[in-house]
Amino acid sequence: MSHSRSSHKQAKKRKRRKGIIAFLVLFFLLAVGYSGYEYLLGKHRSLSRQASAAEDAPYVESAKSIYQDTFKGKDNGDDQWMVLLLGIDQRGAETSRTDTIMLAQYDRTTKSTKIASLMRDLYVDIPGHGFNKLNAAFAIGGPELLRETIEKNFQIEPEYYSIVDFNGFSQIVDILSPDGLEIDVEKDMQYVSGDETTNINLKEGVQTLNGEELLGYVRFRSDARGDFGRVERQQKVLSLLKDEILSFQGVLKTPRLIGSIQPYIDTNISSDKVLQAGKDALMGSIEDMDMLSIPTDDNVWNERKNYPVGLVLNHDRPKTAATLHQFFGTQIKKPDVR
Repeated sequence: MSHSRSSHKQAKKRKRRKGIIAFLVLFFLLAVGYSGYEYLLGKHRSLSRQASAAEDAPYVESAKSIYQDTFKGKDNGDDQWMVLLLGIDQRGAETSRTDTIMLAQYDRTTKSTKIASLMRDLYVDIPGHGFNKLNAAFAIGGPELLRETIEKNFQIEPEYYSIVDFNGFSQIVDILSPDGLEIDVEKDMQYVSGDETTNINLKEGVQTLNGEELLGYVRFRSDARGDFGRVERQQKVLSLLKDEILSFQGVLKTPRLIGSIQPYIDTNISSDKVLQAGKDALMGSIEDMDMLSIPTDDNVWNERKNYPVGLVLNHDRPKTAATLHQFFGTQIKKPDVR
């Protein structure tokens, strides 16, 4: 009799276990189906939006990064990923310029992110081209020359790069926060570019801004603070977007977000790396994000150079290098810059 009861209990356990496994499999299939649908929907909308954009500068999607073969950054094998983040006006243009230059370090061990914003007018030694503004390195030789410039001046070696068209930034905002993102605009901001492609018109005070308006907010520099104010706004918005992405609703929107911004991103970061970071985000372990602006207030002065360089932000390069390494928790392996 006892043997019969034991067999009956074991049968029930096996049945229950099979039921749990079946539920998990079903849940997994539903999750994959949902993610795939959202990803394709987001990508379709982005490509449709591009197709209806100006015909004089279309973006042709490529399965491969256009800079991947020339970028020589190498993964050093540790759990710290150093990424060169760039924001550009127009992907695919022959002379695209970068308004946003950042070094982002993600540490998988501590699950922390550190972002250093490098101002585009920073005066640096560009290998093979002499001294000029930092963003000139990208205009001359793309992300590889910019990587070489950062390595030569600061002994920081970016392993990866990610170039984001500003239109992709607008889509990120609109997907994560369809009703807009609340921002305390510190002053009235008005600016119209010469070709009228950029039109910023924001009023002082707490505002709820959509993607296009928020893009204008982070790009505005037509005041006494110039790039210093713009970098502060970029970092403030990055912090807000991080909170949106790590929220429950943000996690659900991740597949559509990835699909939507993929056509606007050129990167050599592998899908494996993206999945690893995504796993950390889904597990709720990415929370800390420290930020730094270079040059720092105690190590910068305005200086005018001969044409065509013009007004630059000059600085003590060894001191700047030491500040960056202290921030990232790394060591200078090469002799100090001269």
